[in-house]
Amino acid sequence: METLSLRGDHITLAQAIKAAGFADSGGHAKHVVRSGAVRVNDQIEMQPGKKLHAGDRFQIDAGPTWEIKPEEADAT
Repeated sequence: METLSLRGDHITLAQAIKAAGFADSGGHAKHVVRSGAVRVNDQIEMQPGKKLHAGDRFQIDAGPTWEIKPEEADAT
């Protein structure tokens, strides 16, 4: 399972898809979501603005599952 770290309390699904490298732009990421190819927590999700929080998982088609992780605190 791949992971994506948060920088705040949430990330939108379209932003997560772009950050994971599945889309080159926000518009492309929105298209991917609206095509019905994305699952969030094992449910098809077609809203690019869906807020993902720590612990949420997403997957595109039969690709790897990505999990949203909380931002790690700096070790100082």
